Amino acid sequence: MFEKVLVALDFSQSSQKILDHIGEIPGIQEVVLLHIVDATRPSRLEWTHGPHIENVKILMAEKKEALEHLGLKVNIKEDVIVNAITQGTISLAILETAEIKNVSLIIVGARGINPIQELLLGSVSSSVLRHAKTNVLVMHVSPELADADLSPGPSHRQLFSKVLVPTDFSKSAGDALSLVKTIPGIKEIVLLHVVNHVDSQPEIEVCVKEAESRLEEIKKEFIGRDVVVIPHIRVGDPTEMILSVAKEEDVSLIVMSAYGTDWLRKMLLGSTTFTVVRRAKRPVLVIRTGQEI
Repeated sequence: MFEKVLVALDFSQSSQKILDHIGEIPGIQEVVLLHIVDATRPSRLEWTHGPHIENVKILMAEKKEALEHLGLKVNIKEDVIVNAITQGTISLAILETAEIKNVSLIIVGARGINPIQELLLGSVSSSVLRHAKTNVLVMHVSPELADADLSPGPSHRQLFSKVLVPTDFSKSAGDALSLVKTIPGIKEIVLLHVVNHVDSQPEIEVCVKEAESRLEEIKKEFIGRDVVVIPHIRVGDPTEMILSVAKEEDVSLIVMSAYGTDWLRKMLLGSTTFTVVRRAKRPVLVIRTGQEI
């Protein structure tokens, strides 16, 4: 599943909280901790980045040690990389490392670039999400939780405890759902289909009835499993409906396919690219299991 995971750390609050959930990643066996030092710009000591790089190495060693003492149920191999780039971009360096290390999941923090406009995705995370060839988990931390203690404990909410899976009934959306089925520990799955681009009430009613039938068929696939399936059908803008249901159901994670034949394709690859990931106030996992033809 996600045997080898690349964690891009920038030492922001959201980035550092990623490690609290690292042991919950299904199938994890190896972690690559990566920090990129942007040496394309002058440092405070003009062009001397040496002191900064050494300080980063110390901080990364501390993160590695903290990971080793989390008491995880699985033995995880850690690989720490501090890369000082003199050309290119941080996002490109992350993507290149992901390819070289052949990771199955990239985890990045969602650093907001404009707090007035909700939680907009930072430029590095946005670029990684857009160009990655593998799965990407974007860890959002809402403003009210940014300073909270989210360390594992009795009240620690598991990342995969309640998962929202939007579907447009395409093959890729089905692939994302198939992956969700294999993840242990999920207590609730919220299925969502959004009816949009219809011109009349009769058309809406037909689409809703068809969606109800298809969601019920999907729900049957979970019979005998220790998981509650909650189907939702909404009419309107897919982005707004996903965000609304995520809040209404208070999900711990949104899982979406990077490809689709209908509104998922338009949402992720069109003019409103990554709106859900940008605006969500909870983690979003974007699955790339294959491209829809």
